[in-house]
Amino acid sequence: MIDTATSGPGGPAASHPFGRGPAARGPAARGYGLGSSARFGARRWAVVLGGLLLPALIFAVWQIGTTTGLINTSQLPSPVMVWEAGVDLFDRGLLTLYVAISTQRVLIGFAIGASLGLVVGAFVGLSRAADILLGPTLGAIRAVPSLAWVPLLLLWLGIQEDSKLTLIAIGAFFPVYTTVAQALRHVDAQLVEAGRAFGLSGVQLFLTVQLPAAVPTVISGLRLALAQSWLFLVAAELLAASMGLGFLLSESGGNGRIDRILLAIILLAVLGKLTDALVGILERWATRRWA
Repeated sequence: MIDTATSGPGGPAASHPFGRGPAARGPAARGYGLGSSARFGARRWAVVLGGLLLPALIFAVWQIGTTTGLINTSQLPSPVMVWEAGVDLFDRGLLTLYVAISTQRVLIGFAIGASLGLVVGAFVGLSRAADILLGPTLGAIRAVPSLAWVPLLLLWLGIQEDSKLTLIAIGAFFPVYTTVAQALRHVDAQLVEAGRAFGLSGVQLFLTVQLPAAVPTVISGLRLALAQSWLFLVAAELLAASMGLGFLLSESGGNGRIDRILLAIILLAVLGKLTDALVGILERWATRRWA
């Protein structure tokens, strides 16, 4: 005799409290259905075009204002002048080099800081003793402004890459640490007890129950950390660099090249948004993986 409560389409996979079986993911959850891909593609393009609308309007007003003389180009160069400054730097091989160096510094520093933040945040979030021992000290260090670290890192590590990467890693560490610790500390206790009732404990309980419950908050922490990494990059390159977008800002300010300053600001905004979009892709994958 076959027990229908524990086999077939409505078997244990369907009744699993964490909803991991195929029955827990119906046709809608698996993305089946006529026209679903087309509707998703249309929504995605609508979001992209809608997001570009305001920047396009700003650039149009900016260009009209400088062309008609309403805006003094000595104080605010026109978009065409900024473009020409970018073309000049590109032709000299500097623009691509500066963008590549700054992006590399951000990605490496972010990877180091975010990884440490995940580990320490999980440790503090899951252990009351670790929270008592480490929480107050890390909270105090988090309040230190980014520029305060620069002279100390320069004295300790010099003006080479180590000091810049360390500063960026510090910037990436705290948003991830804070969000991970808070998320794990507030995971539903009943969900954890249900996992223990199914025989889960330790690392298995963390990976199966606690981490999936904290995924949305963790992704938010990663996004904040990436934005913070770009902020700390500028702080590092403004004071101790000979290449990069922060150096371009500093050098252009000393030379009075407002067009290059605006170019660097626009590039930082675009690069920040592109890297944030990469984390958005990770968020969608993680949501599908852990949902």
